[in-house]
Amino acid sequence: MRRQVLLFFSVLCLSCVLGQVSYSVPEEMAKGSVVGNIAHDLGLDLKRLKSGKARVYTGGSVEYIGLNKERGVLFIQERIDREALCGETTPCALHFQLILENPMELFRVTVEITDTNDNTPTFTNAEKRFEISESAVIGSKFILEKAYDSDIGINGLQTYSLVPTDNFILKLQSQADGSKKVEMVLQKPLDREKQERISLLLTAIDGGESQMSGTMRIFINVLDANDNAPAFAKPLYKAKILENSPKGTSVTTVSATDKDIGVNGEVSYLISTSKRSLSELFHINSKTGEIILVGEIDYEKAKIYQMDIEVVDSGGLSDSTKVIVDVVDINDNNPDINIVSKSESILEDSPPNTVIAMLSVNDADSENNGDVECNIDGDIPFKIQTTSNGFYTLITEVDLDREISSQYNITVTCSDEGVPSLSSSVTLSLQISDVNDNAPVFERSSYEAYIVENNTPGLSIFTVKARDADWNQNARVSYILEDSSFNGVPVSSYVSVSADSGVIHAVRSFDYEQIKDFHFRVKAQDGGSPPLSSNVTVKVLIQDQNDNPPQVLYPVQTGGSLVAEMVPRSVDVGYLVTKVVAVDVDSGQNAWLSYKLQKATDRALFEVGLQNGEIRTIRQVTDKDAVKQRLTVIVEDNGQPSRSATVIVNVAVADSFPEVLSEFTDFTQDKEYNDNLTFYLVLALAVVSFLFITCLVVIISVKIYRWRQSRVMYHSNLPVIPYYPPRYSDTLGTGTLQHVYNYEVCRTTDSRKSDCKFDGAGSQNVLIMDPSSTGTMQRIQSEKSILDEPDSPLEQKPPNNDWRFTQGPRPGPSGPHMPYGTHIRWTPKSGTSATGGPEVAMGTGPWPQPPTEAEQLQALMAAANEVSEATATLGPGTMGLSTRYSPQFTLQHVPDYRQNVYIPGSTATLTSNPQQQQATAQQAAQQALPPPQVMAQPEPPKAAQTPASKKKSTKKEKK
Repeated sequence: MRRQVLLFFSVLCLSCVLGQVSYSVPEEMAKGSVVGNIAHDLGLDLKRLKSGKARVYTGGSVEYIGLNKERGVLFIQERIDREALCGETTPCALHFQLILENPMELFRVTVEITDTNDNTPTFTNAEKRFEISESAVIGSKFILEKAYDSDIGINGLQTYSLVPTDNFILKLQSQADGSKKVEMVLQKPLDREKQERISLLLTAIDGGESQMSGTMRIFINVLDANDNAPAFAKPLYKAKILENSPKGTSVTTVSATDKDIGVNGEVSYLISTSKRSLSELFHINSKTGEIILVGEIDYEKAKIYQMDIEVVDSGGLSDSTKVIVDVVDINDNNPDINIVSKSESILEDSPPNTVIAMLSVNDADSENNGDVECNIDGDIPFKIQTTSNGFYTLITEVDLDREISSQYNITVTCSDEGVPSLSSSVTLSLQISDVNDNAPVFERSSYEAYIVENNTPGLSIFTVKARDADWNQNARVSYILEDSSFNGVPVSSYVSVSADSGVIHAVRSFDYEQIKDFHFRVKAQDGGSPPLSSNVTVKVLIQDQNDNPPQVLYPVQTGGSLVAEMVPRSVDVGYLVTKVVAVDVDSGQNAWLSYKLQKATDRALFEVGLQNGEIRTIRQVTDKDAVKQRLTVIVEDNGQPSRSATVIVNVAVADSFPEVLSEFTDFTQDKEYNDNLTFYLVLALAVVSFLFITCLVVIISVKIYRWRQSRVMYHSNLPVIPYYPPRYSDTLGTGTLQHVYNYEVCRTTDSRKSDCKFDGAGSQNVLIMDPSSTGTMQRIQSEKSILDEPDSPLEQKPPNNDWRFTQGPRPGPSGPHMPYGTHIRWTPKSGTSATGGPEVAMGTGPWPQPPTEAEQLQALMAAANEVSEATATLGPGTMGLSTRYSPQFTLQHVPDYRQNVYIPGSTATLTSNPQQQQATAQQAAQQALPPPQVMAQPEPPKAAQTPASKKKSTKKEKK
């Protein structure tokens, strides 16, 4: 034992030089037993073991050996059984590695496990039975079962002993594999009659210092008549088989012969049961001797199998042979990749060739099937290098950038060189730690923000945003307002910047009229060490708000004295009286001003220019216009909402200054009066509107009531067709007839009135519709003088062709006939009767074809019916015939029936000859109409007069 220790210490010194350490320990040592001082043997300091996180790497197998970093020694960590660990393999050794980090180092350590005599020899069967013929010759051999001892060397099986030795002796014969063949040899003939059964004891003894032994009982039955033992053709058989071969594969066939015949010549084959594992892998056909695979064989577990085959005849005679089976390796194992050490993260500024992981790769296959090559999948900045047998290091190839990729999934694939090739892969996740190498970057190179003036302090104006490509604290951006001034005022008194969000707030309320815009710089700084920053310019534009009303510059409003503009009475239309000048300090459309006339003494006299504010006359100034003219002009801007200012302009309409002075002495007292007057006017307007609506409702109700009464009283279905005499003139809705005629209408009894007569003096123009009627229509008395003048334009003009109906739409004989007769007579102012014959034309100028008798009759009845209806609605100044004579009604809506009038009972004949009609018309004109110089022409149609226009016309007539 001392020699072995000295030998291992000499090997230890040699291993230290080569970077390897070897130790030798016996098996079954107690846990905690010291194997060796690894720190001393490798020349390492104990501090290095601690700082380098020294540890034992066994590649995934059981860690029998542990490391004590405090003492720097290796110790027994788990119980070591050499037979369980290595079996029959010699020498038996543990191989592992000692790993150090920071920097990474690897040392190979080998611990040889020596055998101790801890196992006894054992037989598979506790007893064995033989049947031996009594004719067995001396020297006959009987194969005995070999004992099995797990120990090796001197501790293994050494010898056998057999007792008693009366008939048999024990013979041992060495074999090629180092084992001994045990045979029991007959040295004395058997005599069944003397001893039928023999019992023997076979003992197996090992060679340890304290010898251990095992026994097996042998029982022999003596038979008769078999004197030849079977014999194998060859003492040794060899065969090959591929690993992973399927069950049932034939390995080889052994053959033995027996010279006996009959039953004594029948032999059977069997596999020796000395190794229990063989019977689980192989089976031999007892009749044919064929060896068949019945289990799974693996080259990585056993490369060769040796078995003893026995042949036994029926007499119990036997022979044996040895069969050696070589297992052929195939590429059936993938490379096994184990991560020895790795880094979870690495700084992005790490230099190239930085080690980030160490891998151990093994392939259990042999030769080319076990040669492995590793590569990295994908285009990533890493590479893999081999360091020693089966160990690889993963290193960086170029500089890293976390902003490009913050994490890498590194896939290492290892492939062997077998056919076909097998591979394995492992993926390592590596985080790239951030380094503050990027400054914040704003989204824009410059910013413009807008804010409306008169804002509240603290209002959010705008938000600047900067982004940092770094991560975590290095990417945390803070915003700082750089110190600067604008017009001598610090920018910090205008705005503030939120350090976290970049929101710019207004510190004060801005006034567009004082400051239009200003600019400042904002700095974005990250939270790295050292910090990086960038800045940007922000321009704030103040937007105008309509917060200033217009200011009137002219005319200047004074408190005590009055300023008036003089306007001579002789000025023309469009005379520039004055100009209102106003300004607005706002800008844009908020400063666009418009001028309007709000109040005026006489709105019909002056106007104000909408854009320029010029006050001009819009009509000729007359003597009736008041001297004092008070104009209120309102000036509005175009803002939303708009603001306004008013100015009072006093205008004196006079030709001399004394006249103005006398009129403006009490001007101040008119202000209060005008204010009260406005109130009363508004009140009066509301009252009048109410009365008007009430009257309108009453009138409509009365109309409906009368219409219903008329429907009850009148039963005639004749259509109402108005007829207008030749001297009737349309006056655009005034509803008056020419006062130079008198009308006498005689109607039938169906009209419920016997007579309706219009009579009166031509100078008074009184229209009497019925003797019982009290309604009259009185025109202005002064018109009499106008009618008496020789140049009065009362002569009738020819009718306009535009208001005539064509011949088609006139009612003819096809319409309903009127069985009643009507007599209409009109008398001109001179008193001459115009009731000529039917053929007399009632008018001048060319006319259409004469109507038929039915048409004339219908026209007369229609005219009489309209006159009857007009008796109830006549009032002063209007005929009130019906609503159809409204201002919208003109003579163009009715057919013309003035050519010929047919009077029932007359002997006159109707004629349609145009020449005769023209001659008759000239004769009737000479008899019925006054002279041309006396005849007044009808006035052209006028629009309906308003009360104001009537007042003006009255003033003109008085003048």
